[in-house]
Amino acid sequence: MRAVLRIPVRPVTASGRAQGHASRPSHIPLPRTAAAPRPTFRPLTIRTARDAVGAAALYLKWLGYRDVVQPAERPSSRIDLRAAGLIAQVDSTTRPTALREVECLWLNALNTSVSGVLFSLAGYAPDARERADGLGIPLFVMDLTGTPQPVNSPADELVSTGA
Repeated sequence: MRAVLRIPVRPVTASGRAQGHASRPSHIPLPRTAAAPRPTFRPLTIRTARDAVGAAALYLKWLGYRDVVQPAERPSSRIDLRAAGLIAQVDSTTRPTALREVECLWLNALNTSVSGVLFSLAGYAPDARERADGLGIPLFVMDLTGTPQPVNSPADELVSTGA
């Protein structure tokens, strides 16, 4: 009787490699599967309306927007900050932000083909918040420490995905 030597045979792909083997060389590390953690946001204490705009600008940079521009004087459009693909309005009044502010921001963003974000120190009127949810506008409320907190689901999504 003859002994039969059985060698496992692996099917070969069109590229000539055996199936079941990794296609990367062993000296190349696998890519990271987890996102790199974002550093902690360092807020700017708010004492003036200009500080509120500065705190919002820092937050947008922390989210990953580059080249956030703050005009020297507030334009008639009430857009306080601009970045690539984004405009932001900061309401530093002591009244809840009204529906009109949300709609004006949305129209300005629509007109320039960018996204809009709204920051408020005093929160939002219920109809303004409802309209922002319907339009997909991220809303943030800031306390006097300068730390923005997301108010609606578009804001939560922006925080989780970044720029």
